[in-house]
Amino acid sequence: QVQLVESGGGLVQAGGSLRLSCAVSGRTFSTYALGWFRQAPGKEREFVAAIRGRGGSTDYANSIKGRFTISRDNAKNSVYLQMNSLKPEDSAVYYCAADVNPYLLLRESRGYEYWGQGTQVTVSS
Repeated sequence: QVQLVESGGGLVQAGGSLRLSCAVSGRTFSTYALGWFRQAPGKEREFVAAIRGRGGSTDYANSIKGRFTISRDNAKNSVYLQMNSLKPEDSAVYYCAADVNPYLLLRESRGYEYWGQGTQVTVSS
């Protein structure tokens, strides 16, 4: 069983930064596709960023491109989301997700088998 635990959320002013972390259990972490998604009240869960295990290629939603950076540390079984220049519209619960499928469509939330419990990010104006 793969378990994911997010941390690093909180309250920040617009223009500020936060770094989310997600610790992932599992013996083959380096092969996992890892994604960050978010869900604001009354809205559907949306793709934010993802990184593949093989090659480490990344993908970003247009709304956050240039402001957020996803990275992974295979030695620590962790994935990170560095969020800069935060805007009030970035406020949401942020979830990390993992899957062992190397051909996973990174932007499709339904493809990820494992999910964390989420961490709240609130950006004040």
